[in-house]
Amino acid sequence: MWKWLHPYAKAETQYQLCTKFSPIFGALTILLLSVGIIWGLAFAPADYLQGNSFRIMYIHVPSAIWSMGIYASMAIAALVALVWQIKHAHLAMIAMAPIGAVFTFIALITGAIWGKPMWGTWWVWDARLTSELILFFLYLGVIALYSAFQNAQTGAKAAGILCLVGVVNLPIIHFSVNWWNTLHQGASITKFEKPSIALPMLMPLILCIFGFLTLYIWFSLVRYRTELLKMDAKRPWVKALLLK
Repeated sequence: MWKWLHPYAKAETQYQLCTKFSPIFGALTILLLSVGIIWGLAFAPADYLQGNSFRIMYIHVPSAIWSMGIYASMAIAALVALVWQIKHAHLAMIAMAPIGAVFTFIALITGAIWGKPMWGTWWVWDARLTSELILFFLYLGVIALYSAFQNAQTGAKAAGILCLVGVVNLPIIHFSVNWWNTLHQGASITKFEKPSIALPMLMPLILCIFGFLTLYIWFSLVRYRTELLKMDAKRPWVKALLLK
């Protein structure tokens, strides 16, 4: 039933696919983020309470959303590697980890900048902020644990287990504003009813969210391609590629 997938299990084929799709996602990223950020910063109307300071959400919200999305993707890859013993899944997890860490760092920094004029302070030990900070440390832990072992396969397994354990933090981040009384505002665009954000502000935000998604995929493809080369450095197809 799954025989059609077998050719795609080869590292050489995956490398070629990454090379093929990387420019496509790169172009989509430039297009979406250029339109979304310019629209949001220059043309979206000012918020009636926050004024122009709300515009940082066009960076903060997408980075925060995909900081969780990337970690969930890493956990899926770690589960696939653990259950089906597919070593390439561990490579995918490791390729995504630094990207997720950077997205989480951006979310924390932009959140602090946004919080200063709104809350009067750069940081509070708010449930949402604290759980997002824990997510950042989980990313760093996965990266550090993978690098701590001389045997890459052993390091990848250990990092994968940590990644799976850390999944419990994702629902805490998402539902923290509902479970506890926090300073952080509740959901604005993910509610099942009508989003509590005006359409002229929402449209560029949606573009930025998809732009950060394509950015994450683009960088992941580039990093995964590099990991494939490192893993198969002594294989004939890599040597042939270098000769070209």
